[in-house]
Amino acid sequence: MFTGIITDVGRIASVTEIPAGLRTRIDTLYDPEGIDIGASIACGGVCHTVTARGQGDTGNWFEIESAAETLRLTTVGAWQPGDRVNLERSLKIGDELGGHVVQGHVDGVAEIIARQDHPDSVFFRFRVPQDSARFIAKKGGVALDGTSLTVNEVEGDTFTVFLIPHTLTATTWAERGVGDKVNLEVDMMARYAARLAEYR
Repeated sequence: MFTGIITDVGRIASVTEIPAGLRTRIDTLYDPEGIDIGASIACGGVCHTVTARGQGDTGNWFEIESAAETLRLTTVGAWQPGDRVNLERSLKIGDELGGHVVQGHVDGVAEIIARQDHPDSVFFRFRVPQDSARFIAKKGGVALDGTSLTVNEVEGDTFTVFLIPHTLTATTWAERGVGDKVNLEVDMMARYAARLAEYR
């Protein structure tokens, strides 16, 4: 379980094909001694299990493995060495819930179709898959590349958000532009509400 508050921006060190999918090594500021093998870390918003960790010439690192379903639903398969990725450690009892409840279970990929830079914010418009659009509501929460954001406006299969300067500097969002794909996780409560409505 996560909050969508990014605590480090890692860098992809290597990507290796394995029988199950891909193994990715990520350079990080996290202390590897404080990461258990089997711990969960949200990488670009996708919950992954740590399979190895250590220190090397480039500093601290950890490794994750991504199976076929993850590669199909997310942007993980497109990661290349040198790419930067938003990271968040899983919640501990007593941690502040500063964003919203994020599971790291990505629903699909959203595409940036507009970006406008303003003095005190940056405006983004996204297009989402039709089967995810119904879960996105004005003033509701959404996780994009692991970042907890508030939806500004919704129109059909598109929605908008405004990002403040702190978010731009603390995450990978300053690097994002039109045409980029980002991992989308809809609000958990919206998903359950829709399921209950189906049963009625």
